[in-house]
Amino acid sequence: MVAWLPLLLEKAPLSLPIICVGVGALLFSFDRFAPFALHPIEGPFLVEKAAELIVIVSLMGAGLKIDRALNWKNWRLCVRLLAIAMPLTILALTFLGQAVLGVGLATALLLAASLAPTDPVLASDVQIEAPESDSDDEARFALTSEAGLNDALAFPFVHLAIAVAAGGWAVSTLAAWALDAVVVRMTVGLALGWAGGWALGKIIYRLPGDTQLSRTGDGFVALGATLAIYAVTEIAHGYGFLAVFVAGLMLRRAARDNDFNARMHDFADETERLLMMALLVMFGGMLTAGGLFSMIGWAELGFALVALFVVRPLAGWIALAGCRLSPFERPVIAFFGIRGLGSVFYFAYGINHGQFEEPVRLWGALGVVILISILFHGITATPAMRLVERGRVKAA
Repeated sequence: MVAWLPLLLEKAPLSLPIICVGVGALLFSFDRFAPFALHPIEGPFLVEKAAELIVIVSLMGAGLKIDRALNWKNWRLCVRLLAIAMPLTILALTFLGQAVLGVGLATALLLAASLAPTDPVLASDVQIEAPESDSDDEARFALTSEAGLNDALAFPFVHLAIAVAAGGWAVSTLAAWALDAVVVRMTVGLALGWAGGWALGKIIYRLPGDTQLSRTGDGFVALGATLAIYAVTEIAHGYGFLAVFVAGLMLRRAARDNDFNARMHDFADETERLLMMALLVMFGGMLTAGGLFSMIGWAELGFALVALFVVRPLAGWIALAGCRLSPFERPVIAFFGIRGLGSVFYFAYGINHGQFEEPVRLWGALGVVILISILFHGITATPAMRLVERGRVKAA
């Protein structure tokens, strides 16, 4: 399925994630397989770590795709989405969670922070396809770079929710959060990602003679680099998500014209798709045998619809105000804030590290947001990107 279905679905208004979720929901609805379904409340640590693994692999792949120079002109859309759209989304979803779901401020903040980042795993249909791809338009670049960075930038808000749940809004609590979760962890993640990517670039491409790692031609190098940089950064008390994405950018720049770049990206992409399929099949099982469907009521459904079709598009539209884009690029960038396995990780992390009210119900709210995003964004991604491409051709 992982190898074959993308070929069949390339021009169809359908996606591999939709099929994977459907297969999982059907498979685990049978009594024979139901006992093996994951339940987010009964196995929260497994859910967290499984989602964590696929996100870091996806972030390395995203970094290896991007070939643009690191300057304001190229990255202005990404900066706007991170600095404007993401905080607006967190603020709006926090108030929405309190108003619609009736939960406390700390719990609403955790749900909002978990749903704020766009997903690097499920957004492949609207991202840059590969290094040196012809599809590197503004919409694809903005969505790829945003997904690569906002998975790290959501972490401080998750830690804020955990801190507030434990110690309230005391000045000492907020000061400790700002120093640790914002300054220290962000700085360490950025520094080690930059340094680790630079060092690995030297090892892979610059060592003398036959000792260059690139001579192996082995795509496992991408997975090894991902896990090594992530582990070192987490041990050093930094954000591993940020470090992995930055390392991917650095590796891409270490030898732009080397064919091994494409080999590493392809292996990361294949690993990501395989993990994605497995996890989405399990997510389908969580919906049926795992009981997520039973946790979804009218309030959770209303929250999901407003979050996906009002909050993110409006925040994205505001963030991109004044940018010179083609007629279709701005609405596509604003609309395709896909939610997925990154949100699963963040929410599981928060539940596992803090005390929050009604976790069962909130898993239902999170699950319905992800399900609707997979279905609706998956159906509309291919037609939307065709419109963007046509607009680009006409403009040229």
